[in-house]
Amino acid sequence: MLKGRHLIEPNDFSLEELEEIFTLADDIIKQPTKYLDICKGKLLATLFYEPSTRTRFSFEAAMLRLGGQVIGFSEPSSSSVSKGESIADTIRTVGCYSDIAVMRHPKEGAPKLASKYSNIPVINAGDGGHQHPTQTLTDLLTIRSYKKSFSNNVIGLCGDLKFGRTVHSLVKALSRYENIKFVFISPPELKIPSYITEELGNHEFYQTSSLEEAIPELDILYMTRIQRERFFNEEEYLRLKGYYILDHDKLKQAKKDMIILHPLPRVDEINSEIDDDPRSVYFKQARYGMFVRMALIVKLLGGDIDVKN
Repeated sequence: MLKGRHLIEPNDFSLEELEEIFTLADDIIKQPTKYLDICKGKLLATLFYEPSTRTRFSFEAAMLRLGGQVIGFSEPSSSSVSKGESIADTIRTVGCYSDIAVMRHPKEGAPKLASKYSNIPVINAGDGGHQHPTQTLTDLLTIRSYKKSFSNNVIGLCGDLKFGRTVHSLVKALSRYENIKFVFISPPELKIPSYITEELGNHEFYQTSSLEEAIPELDILYMTRIQRERFFNEEEYLRLKGYYILDHDKLKQAKKDMIILHPLPRVDEINSEIDDDPRSVYFKQARYGMFVRMALIVKLLGGDIDVKN
């Protein structure tokens, strides 16, 4: 039972609980009208201390499609945070008015801190370069839909692996499944942190700077952008930002059934010429994000909500 729980990182839920969420998301995709009023009378608070398009919109769309409503802020300057209010006081106040909260914050650990003071479920929508668990649920639902299984796949993760919270969350989540090989593709300056690879256990992995070298063996390619906002040096960002560009020529070496994921937004790391390639599923992935967040909201608000037959 997930009612009243928090989601701060993917491992907060067991594999069985994740499967419950994915099964519910599948049913929502198949029968959306069945869930139109399931959250009627419920309020979702969106606390976004950092810019977002997909995550914020998909959460808001999810709650509205479930019949609930949304309150919150999309930048801290429009809240009492600008007056110096603490995270603890903000979440206590928000809990007086809403039933569930979703928080994005530039500082690692902020949503976890909020959860310690909250009387409503708190969902981490990304904290600095640390974790992004609902993007991971989105990624997993997409992989499950196209590959039917998480196990027995070779996944390449390409781009900013040092600061990429979506990468960190996904690797941690996938490492719980069997027989997955990880290929970490990045410039030396943006290598996957050792504290992430140390959690891989018996899973096979290797690191390379060459996308061309890795792509022929991949079942899943997870592209990421070089994140300008994580750099202190503009020259260093400009030097690295065009390091990888996926295009038709590189795809010629890939398997016919490989799938290409991207948490978005993209900059120039995926050429728009491959958007129509059947292996490019990143915009479908974005839509899956709404459905999995609908399922998550329903699960965290609990089984006392009646589903229409």
